[in-house]
Amino acid sequence: MNKNKILPFESEFFIGCNYWASHAGTAMWSNWQESIVDEDLQQLAQEGIEVIRVFPLWPDFQPIDMLYGVEGQERGYRFGEERFLDNEAEKAGVSEEMMGRFVKFTELAEKHGIKLIVGLITGWMSGRLFVPPALRGRSILTDPRSIQWQVRFIKYFIKKMKYSNVIIAWDLGNECNCMGTVNTREEAWLWTSTLSNAIKSSDPVRPLISGMHSLSPNGKWTMQDQGELTDILTTHPYPLWTPHVGVDPINTIRPIVHATAESLYYADLGGKPCFAEEIGTMGPMISSEQIAGDFARASLFSLWAHGCHGMVWWCAYDQTKLNAAPYDWVAVEGELGLITEDRRVKPVLKEMNRLNQVIKNLPFEELPPRNIDAVCILNTNQDHWAVALGAFTLSKQSGFDLEFQLEDQPLKESDVYILPSVSGFDGIPKQRWNDLLDRVYKGAALFITLADGFLLDFEQLTGLSVQTRSHRRGSETLTILGDPQTFELELNNPIKLSLKSIGAEILGTESDGNICFSKSKYGEGSVFLLTYPIEKYAVESKESLYYPEQYPYWKIYREVYSHFEHKRVVKVDCQDIGITEHPINELERIVILVNYSPEDKKIPLHMVDGWHINATYYGEIVELPDGQQISELPANEAVIISVSS
Repeated sequence: MNKNKILPFESEFFIGCNYWASHAGTAMWSNWQESIVDEDLQQLAQEGIEVIRVFPLWPDFQPIDMLYGVEGQERGYRFGEERFLDNEAEKAGVSEEMMGRFVKFTELAEKHGIKLIVGLITGWMSGRLFVPPALRGRSILTDPRSIQWQVRFIKYFIKKMKYSNVIIAWDLGNECNCMGTVNTREEAWLWTSTLSNAIKSSDPVRPLISGMHSLSPNGKWTMQDQGELTDILTTHPYPLWTPHVGVDPINTIRPIVHATAESLYYADLGGKPCFAEEIGTMGPMISSEQIAGDFARASLFSLWAHGCHGMVWWCAYDQTKLNAAPYDWVAVEGELGLITEDRRVKPVLKEMNRLNQVIKNLPFEELPPRNIDAVCILNTNQDHWAVALGAFTLSKQSGFDLEFQLEDQPLKESDVYILPSVSGFDGIPKQRWNDLLDRVYKGAALFITLADGFLLDFEQLTGLSVQTRSHRRGSETLTILGDPQTFELELNNPIKLSLKSIGAEILGTESDGNICFSKSKYGEGSVFLLTYPIEKYAVESKESLYYPEQYPYWKIYREVYSHFEHKRVVKVDCQDIGITEHPINELERIVILVNYSPEDKKIPLHMVDGWHINATYYGEIVELPDGQQISELPANEAVIISVSS
């Protein structure tokens, strides 16, 4: 298998959708209509869908009830009024009728060449909790009885279904961390571990997918714990619901890089591959169908270029005619499909299918990993996602790429480290801080941006002395001594450090002349300091990222990067174009340019001397009479080229 593959598809990148039957939504198992499901799967296959994520709704498949006697005394489990029979299925509380329907479903999927990811514990879906009657009112994630029946269901279901060739992965379930509360991180770990062990002991061959969303580096549900206990991590990157994202038009840079940045954030911190398991615009109140297609196109190219494995849309069919909950609760749930109820295919699915064919037909078997220019170290006392998204986006606008790690994880090898929006009194854990300083002393570069954070060895490291620390009222206008020209930025940090240089080179000042941006030597390395949390500020500011000339926060990142020698061979002077470079060997690489804006772009390509374009695999490159090469990038489109020296 291709080493970049996480699931067994023809190419390293796969497309798919989450599936509920077009006629019934979450009631598809209780209102089973084989002919409609057959027609659904036939249409999805014809439109290029390779994999669907499917959900055996928990109370349908394990419909156990508890009967009670005098004074609420428990009198035993039943299926409604029917006693359990003395067989394996009913000992597990599982409906044989529903299992028969699922077997038929796998046969239909096999008939149409579609693979399945099975979300095992589907107790949460689209805003509604679905649990067996006997477990209602219990703490689903911590109650021993609830966990006992979940394990019984998993073991029986997998035992009966693991022989199906169309099932390629098990998924813990749909966003199971929404099924209830846990009091501690250890309780979340214990639930995940219990189910993971049940799944892996029942089927040690297939990969286990997390299926979770809204993970964080600390708190109760972390990507590190999910990475420890599962094989593949997942993001559900809907711009509308994700903090700091749903503020810009869907076809601009922030929503488009969202899925990529979040998937890399999970993978880097969790230590396991990650893909976008649910993605979507959330319907026609967000954008037109055509613009949704533009968003899908640019998001798919971005995910593929950054090694994020796959894109699975929410969901297969619109659900506007269903009257049951959750569809009659939430208007936004009705028009999220790739296909309407009258079977009209929307532009998103057409684009997904087209681009999947483009990727499969490229003249190389796999896309080599992209060049990475810096390691971004997130610290404990901050809004990790805001800072990660800000750092990633500013780097893309500057023409470079980074990867993430948390401050308490072993330090990754790099020539450049970014310590963004440092917050809190704790600073960086002493062991990792010493490791980082040692790397810098030996020649690496470090770029620090400060919120209200504290750091050890500040004077020795930065060549600056803090004269006073105070709180400021509002934003400041900074003058940055950039190359090739000076520029101004308006930024805000409630904390003001009055600084004096004791050896630092001054690169920027506040309106009163106070130092705000500097460079200093530390051993053989360099340290850049900005006394503003520019990553956090850029993300929290509305419109700031899709008007890069009006809000040029990216210029700080570009200024820092400009001091280093890079392995980049292609550059553009446009902050709406993201570039990744993928070395095949020392003399050849694939270069992918993605237009993150809704406007057509004609962008000159700046090539390092001695490098030239070998081939254009997708998109258009125009050579002018003077030899200048122009990349013509329509709105939210991409160009794929091969370059060599």
